[in-house]
Amino acid sequence: MPFEDELGDAIRRTGDTFRPSDRPGLVDGGLTRGRRRLARRRAAAVTGSVLALAVVGVAGGYTTGALGPGDGRTSAALPATPSAAEGPATPSAPGPSAAGGVTKEKMLAAFKALLPEGKITQEDGRGITEDPKGGKTGPYASVIFDDGQGAAAISLGVSTVDPAGQSAEQLVTCPSKALVQHDTCKAETLPGGSRFMLFQGYEYPDRRVDTRMWRAVLITPEGVQVDASEWNAPAEKDAPVSRPAPPLTGPQMKALVTDEVWKSIGAQLGEPRKETRLPGRTGASVDKILMSLLPKGLKVLDKQGDPGYGFVVADDGKGAGFIQVNAQTGMQDLASELFAGDVTTLPDGTKVLVKKENDPDQKGGAGAVGWTVDTLRPDGFRVVMMAFNAPGQGQDASRAEPVLTIEQMKTIVLDKKWRTAAG
Repeated sequence: MPFEDELGDAIRRTGDTFRPSDRPGLVDGGLTRGRRRLARRRAAAVTGSVLALAVVGVAGGYTTGALGPGDGRTSAALPATPSAAEGPATPSAPGPSAAGGVTKEKMLAAFKALLPEGKITQEDGRGITEDPKGGKTGPYASVIFDDGQGAAAISLGVSTVDPAGQSAEQLVTCPSKALVQHDTCKAETLPGGSRFMLFQGYEYPDRRVDTRMWRAVLITPEGVQVDASEWNAPAEKDAPVSRPAPPLTGPQMKALVTDEVWKSIGAQLGEPRKETRLPGRTGASVDKILMSLLPKGLKVLDKQGDPGYGFVVADDGKGAGFIQVNAQTGMQDLASELFAGDVTTLPDGTKVLVKKENDPDQKGGAGAVGWTVDTLRPDGFRVVMMAFNAPGQGQDASRAEPVLTIEQMKTIVLDKKWRTAAG
Protein backbone atom coordinates (compact mmCIF):
# COMPACT_ATOMS: atom_id res chain seq x y z
CA MET A 1 0.00 0.00 0.00
CA PRO A 2 1.43 3.40 -0.91
CA PHE A 3 2.54 5.63 1.90
CA GLU A 4 0.06 8.28 0.75
CA ASP A 5 -2.80 6.13 2.01
CA GLU A 6 -1.36 5.80 5.50
CA LEU A 7 -0.14 9.28 6.38
CA GLY A 8 -2.33 11.88 4.76
CA ASP A 9 -1.31 14.55 7.19
CA ALA A 10 2.37 13.87 6.75
CA ILE A 11 2.19 13.97 2.98
CA ARG A 12 1.05 17.56 3.17
CA ARG A 13 4.00 18.39 5.35
CA THR A 14 6.72 16.83 3.23
CA GLY A 15 6.77 15.33 -0.21
CA ASP A 16 9.63 12.89 0.14
CA THR A 17 9.01 10.42 2.98
CA PHE A 18 8.53 6.69 3.30
CA ARG A 19 5.70 5.15 5.23
CA PRO A 20 6.45 4.24 8.87
CA SER A 21 5.87 0.53 9.33
CA ASP A 22 7.60 -2.55 10.60
CA ARG A 23 10.01 -2.20 7.70
CA PRO A 24 10.89 1.47 7.39
CA GLY A 25 13.49 0.99 4.72
CA LEU A 26 13.05 1.57 1.05
CA VAL A 27 9.53 0.57 0.21
CA ASP A 28 8.33 -0.65 -3.17
CA GLY A 29 11.45 0.21 -5.08
CA GLY A 30 12.23 3.57 -3.52
CA LEU A 31 8.77 4.98 -4.12
CA THR A 32 8.80 8.22 -2.17
CA ARG A 33 5.70 9.84 -0.81
CA GLY A 34 4.35 12.60 -2.99
CA ARG A 35 6.85 12.06 -5.82
CA ARG A 36 7.15 8.91 -7.91
CA ARG A 37 10.77 8.71 -8.84
CA LEU A 38 11.95 8.62 -12.43
CA ALA A 39 12.77 4.93 -12.50
CA ARG A 40 9.31 3.88 -11.35
CA ARG A 41 7.57 6.32 -13.70
CA ARG A 42 9.40 4.78 -16.65
CA ALA A 43 8.67 1.27 -15.49
CA ALA A 44 4.98 1.92 -15.07
CA ALA A 45 4.75 3.68 -18.40
CA VAL A 46 5.36 0.44 -20.29
CA THR A 47 3.85 -2.27 -18.10
CA GLY A 48 0.44 -3.10 -16.81
CA SER A 49 -2.13 -1.80 -19.24
CA VAL A 50 -4.54 -0.72 -16.54
CA LEU A 51 -1.97 0.43 -14.03
CA ALA A 52 -2.83 3.83 -12.57
CA LEU A 53 0.20 5.98 -11.83
CA ALA A 54 0.12 9.29 -10.02
CA VAL A 55 3.00 11.73 -10.15
CA VAL A 56 2.52 14.49 -7.62
CA GLY A 57 4.77 17.54 -7.69
CA VAL A 58 4.90 20.95 -6.14
CA ALA A 59 2.87 22.47 -8.95
CA GLY A 60 0.37 19.64 -9.37
CA GLY A 61 0.28 16.17 -10.85
CA TYR A 62 -0.83 13.98 -13.66
CA THR A 63 -2.21 10.45 -13.89
CA THR A 64 -2.52 7.61 -16.30
CA GLY A 65 -5.01 4.80 -16.51
CA ALA A 66 -6.42 2.34 -19.02
CA LEU A 67 -7.05 3.48 -22.54
CA GLY A 68 -10.58 2.42 -23.29
CA PRO A 69 -13.97 4.04 -23.42
CA GLY A 70 -13.74 7.38 -21.70
CA ASP A 71 -9.95 7.57 -21.73
CA GLY A 72 -7.28 8.69 -24.17
CA ARG A 73 -8.11 12.39 -24.05
CA THR A 74 -5.51 14.57 -25.68
CA SER A 75 -3.78 16.45 -22.90
CA ALA A 76 -0.54 16.78 -21.03
CA ALA A 77 -1.38 13.69 -19.02
CA LEU A 78 0.62 10.55 -19.53
CA PRO A 79 -1.12 8.64 -22.33
CA ALA A 80 -2.07 5.17 -21.21
CA THR A 81 -1.53 1.75 -22.63
CA PRO A 82 -4.40 0.62 -24.84
CA SER A 83 -6.34 -2.07 -23.02
CA ALA A 84 -8.01 -5.16 -24.37
CA ALA A 85 -11.69 -5.19 -25.21
CA GLU A 86 -13.74 -3.72 -22.41
CA GLY A 87 -17.38 -3.05 -21.87
CA PRO A 88 -18.95 0.26 -22.83
CA ALA A 89 -18.33 3.22 -20.57
CA THR A 90 -20.97 5.29 -18.85
CA PRO A 91 -19.83 8.85 -19.56
CA SER A 92 -20.76 11.67 -17.24
CA ALA A 93 -23.24 14.17 -18.64
CA PRO A 94 -22.81 15.90 -20.93
CA GLY A 95 -21.06 13.08 -22.75
CA PRO A 96 -18.68 13.32 -25.68
CA SER A 97 -20.01 13.47 -29.20
CA ALA A 98 -18.63 12.13 -32.45
CA ALA A 99 -16.08 14.44 -34.07
CA GLY A 100 -14.54 14.48 -37.52
CA GLY A 101 -14.66 11.58 -39.92
CA VAL A 102 -13.06 8.89 -37.75
CA THR A 103 -15.90 6.75 -36.46
CA LYS A 104 -15.70 3.56 -34.42
CA GLU A 105 -16.41 1.58 -37.59
CA LYS A 106 -13.66 3.30 -39.58
CA MET A 107 -11.17 2.88 -36.74
CA LEU A 108 -11.91 -0.83 -36.49
CA ALA A 109 -11.74 -1.26 -40.26
CA ALA A 110 -8.32 0.40 -40.44
CA PHE A 111 -7.07 -1.70 -37.52
CA LYS A 112 -8.33 -5.04 -38.83
CA ALA A 113 -6.94 -4.36 -42.30
CA LEU A 114 -3.43 -4.32 -40.84
CA LEU A 115 -3.73 -7.61 -38.95
CA PRO A 116 -2.47 -10.87 -40.47
CA GLU A 117 -4.87 -13.58 -41.61
CA GLY A 118 -6.97 -14.90 -38.77
CA LYS A 119 -10.39 -15.03 -37.17
CA ILE A 120 -11.82 -12.17 -35.14
CA THR A 121 -14.39 -13.27 -32.57
CA GLN A 122 -14.96 -10.02 -30.70
CA GLU A 123 -14.29 -6.35 -31.39
CA ASP A 124 -14.75 -3.00 -29.72
CA GLY A 125 -13.62 0.53 -30.38
CA ARG A 126 -14.30 4.23 -30.46
CA GLY A 127 -13.95 6.98 -33.00
CA ILE A 128 -12.72 10.49 -32.31
CA THR A 129 -15.08 12.21 -29.89
CA GLU A 130 -15.36 15.79 -28.72
CA ASP A 131 -16.58 17.17 -25.40
CA PRO A 132 -18.63 20.36 -25.01
CA LYS A 133 -15.46 22.38 -24.47
CA GLY A 134 -13.92 21.22 -27.71
CA GLY A 135 -11.48 18.73 -26.23
CA LYS A 136 -10.98 15.74 -28.51
CA THR A 137 -10.55 12.17 -27.34
CA GLY A 138 -8.47 9.83 -29.44
CA PRO A 139 -9.88 6.68 -31.05
CA TYR A 140 -9.04 3.10 -30.23
CA ALA A 141 -9.79 -0.41 -31.50
CA SER A 142 -9.52 -3.79 -29.83
CA VAL A 143 -10.22 -7.32 -30.99
CA ILE A 144 -9.93 -10.91 -29.95
CA PHE A 145 -7.87 -12.45 -32.72
CA ASP A 146 -7.08 -16.09 -33.48
CA ASP A 147 -4.58 -17.13 -36.14
CA GLY A 148 -5.21 -20.80 -35.41
CA GLN A 149 -2.78 -20.89 -32.50
CA GLY A 150 -5.16 -19.59 -29.84
CA ALA A 151 -7.29 -16.54 -29.12
CA ALA A 152 -5.47 -13.35 -28.14
CA ALA A 153 -6.43 -9.78 -27.33
CA ILE A 154 -4.90 -7.02 -29.46
CA SER A 155 -5.56 -3.29 -29.01
CA LEU A 156 -4.41 -0.04 -30.55
CA GLY A 157 -5.08 3.58 -29.65
CA VAL A 158 -4.19 6.92 -31.21
CA SER A 159 -3.74 10.05 -29.11
CA THR A 160 -1.46 13.06 -28.88
CA VAL A 161 1.33 13.94 -26.51
CA ASP A 162 3.80 16.80 -26.28
CA PRO A 163 6.76 15.32 -28.21
CA ALA A 164 9.19 17.42 -26.15
CA GLY A 165 7.61 16.56 -22.79
CA GLN A 166 8.59 14.16 -20.05
CA SER A 167 5.59 11.95 -20.75
CA ALA A 168 6.73 11.25 -24.30
CA GLU A 169 10.24 10.50 -23.11
CA GLN A 170 8.99 8.02 -20.54
CA LEU A 171 6.70 6.27 -23.01
CA VAL A 172 9.58 5.36 -25.33
CA THR A 173 12.22 4.62 -22.67
CA CYS A 174 12.84 1.00 -21.76
CA PRO A 175 12.62 0.17 -18.05
CA SER A 176 15.42 -1.40 -16.06
CA LYS A 177 15.08 -5.13 -15.56
CA ALA A 178 15.92 -4.49 -11.92
CA LEU A 179 12.54 -2.79 -11.57
CA VAL A 180 10.41 -4.56 -14.16
CA GLN A 181 11.03 -8.12 -15.28
CA HIS A 182 10.78 -8.50 -19.05
CA ASP A 183 12.31 -10.47 -21.87
CA THR A 184 13.40 -7.73 -24.28
CA CYS A 185 12.91 -4.04 -24.88
CA LYS A 186 14.28 -1.90 -27.68
CA ALA A 187 13.96 1.85 -28.15
CA GLU A 188 15.08 3.64 -31.31
CA THR A 189 14.66 6.77 -33.38
CA LEU A 190 13.31 6.02 -36.85
CA PRO A 191 14.07 7.83 -40.10
CA GLY A 192 11.98 10.97 -40.08
CA GLY A 193 12.40 11.53 -36.35
CA SER A 194 9.66 9.33 -34.88
CA ARG A 195 10.59 7.54 -31.68
CA PHE A 196 9.67 3.88 -31.28
CA MET A 197 9.78 1.37 -28.44
CA LEU A 198 8.96 -2.33 -28.45
CA PHE A 199 8.52 -3.89 -25.02
CA GLN A 200 8.10 -7.65 -24.62
CA GLY A 201 7.26 -8.57 -21.08
CA TYR A 202 4.42 -9.61 -18.85
CA GLU A 203 1.06 -8.25 -17.78
CA TYR A 204 2.14 -8.78 -14.18
CA PRO A 205 5.78 -7.82 -13.67
CA ASP A 206 5.99 -10.15 -10.65
CA ARG A 207 4.98 -13.06 -12.95
CA ARG A 208 2.23 -14.24 -10.57
CA VAL A 209 0.33 -15.07 -13.77
CA ASP A 210 2.25 -15.95 -16.91
CA THR A 211 0.26 -13.64 -19.19
CA ARG A 212 2.63 -12.07 -21.70
CA MET A 213 2.14 -8.46 -22.77
CA TRP A 214 3.93 -7.01 -25.76
CA ARG A 215 3.65 -3.29 -26.39
CA ALA A 216 4.70 -1.08 -29.30
CA VAL A 217 4.69 2.71 -28.94
CA LEU A 218 5.35 5.28 -31.65
CA ILE A 219 5.59 9.03 -31.08
CA THR A 220 5.95 11.23 -34.14
CA PRO A 221 7.73 14.60 -34.20
CA GLU A 222 4.27 16.20 -34.44
CA GLY A 223 3.14 14.49 -31.24
CA VAL A 224 0.92 11.74 -32.59
CA GLN A 225 1.12 8.73 -30.29
CA VAL A 226 0.26 5.28 -31.61
CA ASP A 227 0.14 2.69 -28.86
CA ALA A 228 -0.57 -1.02 -29.44
CA SER A 229 -0.57 -3.95 -27.06
CA GLU A 230 -1.18 -7.66 -27.41
CA TRP A 231 -1.43 -10.59 -25.04
CA ASN A 232 -1.18 -14.38 -25.21
CA ALA A 233 -4.67 -14.62 -23.77
CA PRO A 234 -8.11 -13.47 -24.91
CA ALA A 235 -8.07 -10.70 -22.31
CA GLU A 236 -5.33 -8.74 -20.63
CA LYS A 237 -6.39 -9.93 -17.17
CA ASP A 238 -8.52 -12.70 -15.66
CA ALA A 239 -8.33 -14.96 -18.71
CA PRO A 240 -6.37 -18.22 -19.05
CA VAL A 241 -3.25 -18.15 -21.20
CA SER A 242 -4.27 -19.52 -24.60
CA ARG A 243 -0.95 -19.65 -26.46
CA PRO A 244 2.81 -19.48 -25.74
CA ALA A 245 3.23 -15.92 -27.07
CA PRO A 246 1.09 -13.10 -28.47
CA PRO A 247 0.22 -13.53 -32.17
CA LEU A 248 2.11 -10.62 -33.75
CA THR A 249 5.88 -10.76 -33.94
CA GLY A 250 8.05 -7.78 -33.04
CA PRO A 251 8.42 -6.69 -36.69
CA GLN A 252 4.66 -7.05 -37.19
CA MET A 253 3.97 -4.87 -34.15
CA LYS A 254 6.36 -2.26 -35.50
CA ALA A 255 4.69 -2.34 -38.91
CA LEU A 256 1.29 -1.99 -37.23
CA VAL A 257 2.03 1.20 -35.30
CA THR A 258 4.14 2.83 -37.99
CA ASP A 259 1.48 2.59 -40.70
CA GLU A 260 0.70 6.00 -42.20
CA VAL A 261 -3.03 5.67 -41.53
CA TRP A 262 -2.54 6.41 -37.83
CA LYS A 263 -0.63 9.60 -38.51
CA SER A 264 -3.50 10.92 -40.62
CA ILE A 265 -5.97 9.98 -37.91
CA GLY A 266 -3.80 11.58 -35.25
CA ALA A 267 -3.60 14.79 -37.24
CA GLN A 268 -7.36 15.16 -36.81
CA LEU A 269 -6.88 15.40 -33.05
CA GLY A 270 -5.16 18.76 -33.40
CA GLU A 271 -1.99 20.05 -31.85
CA PRO A 272 -0.97 18.30 -28.63
CA ARG A 273 -1.23 20.34 -25.49
CA LYS A 274 2.16 21.52 -24.26
CA GLU A 275 3.18 19.71 -21.13
CA THR A 276 4.01 21.75 -18.06
CA ARG A 277 7.24 20.34 -16.79
CA LEU A 278 7.21 19.39 -13.14
CA PRO A 279 9.66 21.41 -11.06
CA GLY A 280 12.97 19.64 -11.03
CA ARG A 281 15.12 18.98 -8.01
CA THR A 282 18.63 20.21 -7.66
CA GLY A 283 21.39 18.09 -6.27
CA ALA A 284 23.56 15.17 -7.26
CA SER A 285 22.09 12.01 -8.72
CA VAL A 286 21.90 9.32 -6.05
CA ASP A 287 23.20 6.53 -8.27
CA LYS A 288 26.37 8.50 -9.00
CA ILE A 289 27.08 9.09 -5.32
CA LEU A 290 26.32 5.46 -4.53
CA MET A 291 28.74 4.25 -7.19
CA SER A 292 31.47 6.49 -5.79
CA LEU A 293 31.05 4.91 -2.35
CA LEU A 294 30.81 1.24 -3.30
CA PRO A 295 33.71 -1.02 -2.31
CA LYS A 296 36.29 -1.68 -4.98
CA GLY A 297 35.91 -4.88 -6.97
CA LEU A 298 32.17 -4.60 -7.59
CA LYS A 299 31.00 -4.64 -11.19
CA VAL A 300 28.04 -2.35 -11.81
CA LEU A 301 25.56 -4.03 -14.18
CA ASP A 302 22.80 -1.43 -14.11
CA LYS A 303 22.09 1.93 -12.51
CA GLN A 304 19.51 4.68 -12.49
CA GLY A 305 18.65 7.66 -10.33
CA ASP A 306 18.08 11.32 -9.76
CA PRO A 307 18.31 13.61 -6.71
CA GLY A 308 16.63 11.84 -3.82
CA TYR A 309 16.53 8.27 -5.15
CA GLY A 310 18.70 5.89 -7.11
CA PHE A 311 19.81 2.29 -7.43
CA VAL A 312 22.59 0.13 -8.79
CA VAL A 313 22.81 -3.57 -9.57
CA ALA A 314 26.28 -4.79 -8.64
CA ASP A 315 28.12 -8.10 -8.76
CA ASP A 316 31.18 -9.13 -6.78
CA GLY A 317 31.61 -12.27 -8.83
CA LYS A 318 29.22 -14.29 -6.69
CA GLY A 319 25.95 -13.04 -8.12
CA ALA A 320 24.14 -9.77 -8.79
CA GLY A 321 22.50 -7.73 -6.05
CA PHE A 322 20.10 -4.79 -6.15
CA ILE A 323 21.02 -1.79 -3.97
CA GLN A 324 18.85 1.29 -3.58
CA VAL A 325 19.19 4.51 -1.61
CA ASN A 326 16.91 7.40 -0.73
CA ALA A 327 18.09 10.73 0.70
CA GLN A 328 15.53 13.01 2.37
CA THR A 329 15.38 16.20 4.38
CA GLY A 330 12.90 17.44 6.98
CA MET A 331 12.27 14.13 8.72
CA GLN A 332 12.62 15.23 12.34
CA ASP A 333 9.03 14.81 13.46
CA LEU A 334 8.79 11.27 12.11
CA ALA A 335 11.77 10.02 14.09
CA SER A 336 9.66 8.23 16.69
CA GLU A 337 7.65 6.42 14.01
CA LEU A 338 10.48 5.50 11.69
CA PHE A 339 13.11 4.67 14.28
CA ALA A 340 11.40 2.41 16.79
CA GLY A 341 12.96 -0.80 18.08
CA ASP A 342 16.63 -1.69 17.89
CA VAL A 343 18.07 1.77 17.23
CA THR A 344 21.62 2.93 17.92
CA THR A 345 22.33 6.60 18.59
CA LEU A 346 25.79 7.80 17.59
CA PRO A 347 27.75 10.44 19.58
CA ASP A 348 26.65 13.18 17.17
CA GLY A 349 22.99 12.27 17.70
CA THR A 350 22.50 10.34 14.44
CA LYS A 351 20.05 7.45 14.80
CA VAL A 352 20.89 4.19 13.02
CA LEU A 353 18.42 1.35 12.53
CA VAL A 354 19.32 -2.02 10.98
CA LYS A 355 16.88 -4.63 9.71
CA LYS A 356 17.21 -8.02 8.01
CA GLU A 357 14.08 -9.33 6.33
CA ASN A 358 12.80 -12.14 4.17
CA ASP A 359 10.79 -11.11 1.09
CA PRO A 360 11.77 -7.50 1.81
CA ASP A 361 9.73 -5.83 -0.92
CA GLN A 362 6.79 -8.22 -0.54
CA LYS A 363 6.96 -9.15 -4.21
CA GLY A 364 7.56 -12.84 -3.70
CA GLY A 365 11.06 -13.50 -5.07
CA ALA A 366 12.11 -17.01 -4.06
CA GLY A 367 14.74 -16.91 -1.33
CA ALA A 368 14.96 -13.12 -1.42
CA VAL A 369 16.29 -11.32 1.63
CA GLY A 370 16.88 -7.65 2.17
CA TRP A 371 19.05 -5.70 4.54
CA THR A 372 18.14 -2.16 5.48
CA VAL A 373 20.28 0.51 7.14
CA ASP A 374 18.27 3.63 7.99
CA THR A 375 19.89 6.77 9.38
CA LEU A 376 18.50 10.05 10.69
CA ARG A 377 20.63 13.05 11.57
CA PRO A 378 19.55 15.45 14.34
CA ASP A 379 18.60 18.09 11.74
CA GLY A 380 16.18 15.68 10.05
CA PHE A 381 18.40 14.55 7.17
CA ARG A 382 17.71 10.90 6.41
CA VAL A 383 19.59 8.40 4.26
CA VAL A 384 18.20 4.90 3.95
CA MET A 385 19.68 2.01 2.00
CA MET A 386 18.29 -1.42 1.17
CA ALA A 387 20.38 -4.21 -0.36
CA PHE A 388 18.89 -7.40 -1.82
CA ASN A 389 20.40 -10.78 -2.56
CA ALA A 390 18.57 -10.66 -5.91
CA PRO A 391 19.22 -8.62 -9.07
CA GLY A 392 15.94 -6.73 -8.80
CA GLN A 393 12.60 -6.29 -7.15
CA GLY A 394 10.41 -9.38 -7.00
CA GLN A 395 13.19 -11.54 -8.45
CA ASP A 396 14.56 -14.81 -7.12
CA ALA A 397 17.71 -14.81 -5.04
CA SER A 398 20.94 -14.91 -7.03
CA ARG A 399 23.18 -15.33 -3.99
CA ALA A 400 22.89 -16.22 -0.31
CA GLU A 401 23.25 -12.68 1.03
CA PRO A 402 23.34 -9.14 -0.39
CA VAL A 403 26.48 -7.89 -2.09
CA LEU A 404 27.22 -5.47 0.78
CA THR A 405 27.70 -6.33 4.42
CA ILE A 406 25.84 -4.41 7.13
CA GLU A 407 29.05 -2.64 8.12
CA GLN A 408 29.71 -1.60 4.53
CA MET A 409 26.16 -0.29 4.28
CA LYS A 410 26.60 1.74 7.49
CA THR A 411 29.79 3.29 6.17
CA ILE A 412 28.11 4.24 2.90
CA VAL A 413 24.92 5.80 4.30
CA LEU A 414 26.81 7.80 6.94
CA ASP A 415 29.09 9.42 4.37
CA LYS A 416 28.88 13.21 4.12
CA LYS A 417 28.48 13.05 0.33
CA TRP A 418 24.75 12.36 0.73
CA ARG A 419 24.18 15.95 1.76
CA THR A 420 24.46 16.86 -1.91
CA ALA A 421 21.85 14.33 -3.05
CA ALA A 422 18.63 15.33 -1.29
CA GLY A 423 17.85 18.16 -3.70
